[in-house]
Amino acid sequence: MAGTTTGIPANVTQGSQTKGGVGESMLRPDGTLKVTGEFAYSSDMWHEEMIWGQALRSTVAHAEIVSIDVSEAMALSGVYAVLTADDLPAAKNYGMEYQDTPVLAYGKVRHHGEPVALVAADHPETARRAAAKIKIEYRELPVITDEASATAPDAILVHENRGDHHAAHSPHPNIVHRQPIIRGNAAEAAKRADVIVKGEYTFGMQDQAFLGPESGLAVPAEDGGIDLYVATQWLHSDLKQIAPCLGLPEEKVRMTMAGVGGAFGGREDISMQILASVLALRTGKPVKMVYNRYESFFGHVHRHPAKLYYEHGATKDGKLTHMKCKIVLDGGAYMSSTPSVVGNASSLSVGPYVVDDVEIEAIGLYTNNPPCGAMRGFGAVQACFAYEAQMDKVAAKLGMDPVAFRQKNAMEQGTIMPTGQPVDSPAPVAELLRRVKARPMPPERQWESSEGADVRALPGGLSNTTHGEGVVRGVGYAVGIKNVGFSEGFDDYSTAKVRIEVINGEPVATVHTAAAEVGQGGVTIHAQIARTELGVQQVTIAPADTQVGSAGSTSAGRQTYMTGGAIKNSCEIVREKVLEIGRRKFGSYHPAWANAELLLEGGKVVTDGGEVLSTLVEVLEDEAVEVEEVFRHRPTEAFDLRTGQGNGHVQYAFAAHRAVVEVDTELGLVKVIELACAQDVGKAVNPLSVIGQIQGGTTQGLGVAVMEEIIVDPKTAKVKNPSFTDYLLPTILDTPTIPVDYLELADPHAPYGVRGIGEAPTLSSTPAVLAAIRAATGLELNKTPVRPEHLTGT
Repeated sequence: MAGTTTGIPANVTQGSQTKGGVGESMLRPDGTLKVTGEFAYSSDMWHEEMIWGQALRSTVAHAEIVSIDVSEAMALSGVYAVLTADDLPAAKNYGMEYQDTPVLAYGKVRHHGEPVALVAADHPETARRAAAKIKIEYRELPVITDEASATAPDAILVHENRGDHHAAHSPHPNIVHRQPIIRGNAAEAAKRADVIVKGEYTFGMQDQAFLGPESGLAVPAEDGGIDLYVATQWLHSDLKQIAPCLGLPEEKVRMTMAGVGGAFGGREDISMQILASVLALRTGKPVKMVYNRYESFFGHVHRHPAKLYYEHGATKDGKLTHMKCKIVLDGGAYMSSTPSVVGNASSLSVGPYVVDDVEIEAIGLYTNNPPCGAMRGFGAVQACFAYEAQMDKVAAKLGMDPVAFRQKNAMEQGTIMPTGQPVDSPAPVAELLRRVKARPMPPERQWESSEGADVRALPGGLSNTTHGEGVVRGVGYAVGIKNVGFSEGFDDYSTAKVRIEVINGEPVATVHTAAAEVGQGGVTIHAQIARTELGVQQVTIAPADTQVGSAGSTSAGRQTYMTGGAIKNSCEIVREKVLEIGRRKFGSYHPAWANAELLLEGGKVVTDGGEVLSTLVEVLEDEAVEVEEVFRHRPTEAFDLRTGQGNGHVQYAFAAHRAVVEVDTELGLVKVIELACAQDVGKAVNPLSVIGQIQGGTTQGLGVAVMEEIIVDPKTAKVKNPSFTDYLLPTILDTPTIPVDYLELADPHAPYGVRGIGEAPTLSSTPAVLAAIRAATGLELNKTPVRPEHLTGT
């Protein structure tokens, strides 16, 4: 599990003598509390006067709401309020990009599990009983569940009279967004190909499956506003959606981050925030809402399932000639972030390869399936699964080694993307592949010992289905490319307020941002940056809230880049103000105050030669310095709606995997033995956290490869497995050894040279596992997840 650092890291000089700064492996301040069960999550919040909220959700996927009778629910003792859409105080819809999602369904429901009514009661069980007494009469409508039913000329429209800006260029009202990319001439290039390989791939609907369910506490305030404590990924995006639905100005909706039990994109959209707030304003009491696991499956968006159609051509010496593809993403009933997912899927659909002639189309659908939106990897995951399967097929048809074939076509710095954008920072694709291939292999028949077979190391595990009979090993490789940060012209920025003062005779820095800590370790990184830039040991991380400017979303691998950049900016200005104070006080005593380059190191002002001029305590005395600064990355631009050309992304991240699996070919059981990863991280601000993020992303990719899928009935559009009993997740027994080898090839455009880390390993781990299973079985396997029946043909 140890990482290897290779390459030239970004230069860090200021604060390099202060313990706990950039580049050091620091333990997380919340780590011990979380593993001992003492950490307070959003579901642990309490108010002495609080009551409980509960939503009633639709039992059908598509229907007109004929009537709602709440009389029996209102008559139940302990009930404070029962609300339907008619009782909402202001705007009835919300949405991240376009407000098409009802707070409570009105007119009709568009997916299974859509909230229709709300109850507030003195006890959660009373609230559940009251919700069950609400009577709703539905008139069911036909369901739209796939591309054929969605785009038929006479298809029922999931949304009539669309008003979003994508509607004008969508070829059908049930297509949320379409993004073509045309570069070169794929048809002409195909004539130069000695081999052409086509493939059709299916990617299942994955759930973020965070352990902490959606929860929060809404407290009505004396000024008529609301104080909301919630687990989310983006406080200010929530704020812009919540305030209009409450009929309140944004300054009267005060949001504070509560403890988050995982996110992975599933908390980027609104869940219970508006519901709890509406109940609190109606009843005048604090309202707590906590989804149970069943409700959580309906309470957040999922990863888009996809159908992907690919064609690649190559010359006999192994050079790719062209690529054609069509990607169909199912966005479900509401828009969420589907347009951006479409943009990612199309612009990254070629993968980390040089292909000059491409013809790409990606579309996102409106259907009556569960809404889909952000999840780790965001459109690039689905594409990587398909293009990496294609790479193996083309290599096999040419008789080439699959790694050598990939390396021959690998992009590098200076490569032009299919969108026409040059890759202007390191792109060590070939080197990452070399590293995973060069790793020592796990020993053959590693389950054997002098005491017999260790069934825990075999497919089937403790179910004791085999002692090695019928078990075949397979090895597979994959590599992927993921954009970092927000793209396509979005004004991506983050804000940080930094303060330095003397407390109890010691210089102390306070960092205040609205960045959501969702488990990625931002609280650790923020303190490390402040120590490095200000040369102080004591750093306080203030709770994230909306009393400071937006930090953007904790997603897209952007927070260390963006909020880290904002903290660095603010610290640099604070540092200069501190030095100005020092020059004013002590400049006449030593010429270095005026002539030398000055640093803050170890609580002191020092010259670049190491001479100590003063302590920070002496400089600051009773003064405090506070700065709030904004950081923006380089501007991007929207992709052309006809050709897909444009500088749409600000940075790319790369990771490669080698999977080693053992397959019981008789029973169709798979054991992943090792899933090695090599990744370029730009700069490891906290090496321990880097390894953790890579191993976590790798495990999430493993899950969708062999077990994770939300199963939706194609006839009714109802979810069939909304529980952790039936939605299977990798446990520690399923998780293999994950050796990590990371490079530090600095991006010159990013603070400290950092590169987003968390998403890239989620891409290539899935196709690597599938490739290894194919190698063991000889089967084509074009669908995720792989199930036993796919391997046995039963």
